[in-house]
Amino acid sequence: MTTDTHPTLPDGRAVPLLTGDERPMLDSWLDFHRATLELKCKELDDAQVRAAAAEPSVLTLLGLVQHMAEVERNWFQRTVAGLDVPPVYGEGNESGYGLDPARGLQEALDTWRREIARGRELSAGRPLDQTGRLADGPMAGTEVSLRWVLIHMIEEYARHNGHADILRERIDGVTGA
Repeated sequence: MTTDTHPTLPDGRAVPLLTGDERPMLDSWLDFHRATLELKCKELDDAQVRAAAAEPSVLTLLGLVQHMAEVERNWFQRTVAGLDVPPVYGEGNESGYGLDPARGLQEALDTWRREIARGRELSAGRPLDQTGRLADGPMAGTEVSLRWVLIHMIEEYARHNGHADILRERIDGVTGA
């Protein structure tokens, strides 16, 4: 592997950086996990992305995409940038997991991609040590660095991608990645 090329996996995802500076490495790992979530939804229909994992769970791939749109907004807009923005899917669905029969996967993916783009815009050029404050919850007002937010986002995606693996395998047997 050379540093002047960026390899991709057969499924099209860019391999996260293996060497280099901290910020590009963190960004590449976050992008890898974002791409993994999208891959888990690829070539599924609306009914499939609404299929729950197993009773009593109501966790679905569509709900995970919506949840991660909410997570993107929370950490980059509210915490990093200090913006007062409403929940993506409205009051009463702050987690994003609630499904609306009128909202399908493509709309949810488009919304999620917009939240990612806005987060990239707001964090671009900020040093990793720059801090923001948690907007709500039991630790409201606590200071966290952009570095911490990026690491947390990688962890958040990795955990939910494990859920997505199980959901996808239950839907059509596809495993891996």
